[in-house]
Amino acid sequence: MPRPKKPRFVSGYPTIAAFVPQGVPITGEVMLSVEELEAIRLSDFEHLDQESAASLMQVSRQTYGRILFAARGIVGEALVTGKALKVAGGNFAMRGGGRRHRGGRGRMGRRD
Repeated sequence: MPRPKKPRFVSGYPTIAAFVPQGVPITGEVMLSVEELEAIRLSDFEHLDQESAASLMQVSRQTYGRILFAARGIVGEALVTGKALKVAGGNFAMRGGGRRHRGGRGRMGRRD
């Protein structure tokens, strides 16, 4: 039996829950977990190196790299194929306390 995953720490729950392409028919949807969005935010928006970002999420650098790699793949799939991108689910806790969430990814999401 595998060890349960520890929650990844995020700065807050996202205020935007979905991105939908305009002007083209939607060809499906993909799910991005809250911790995957946090990894993209820390690396691509805040421009942190992986070691610093991993420390903030309280995971190893290698685990952070896997989360980021999966997140970028999901975002790329949505952009290239015209799929809706929804943000929900995951296994996360708020930095500095707050609520914890441990949930699935829905039908369309991938689990790593």
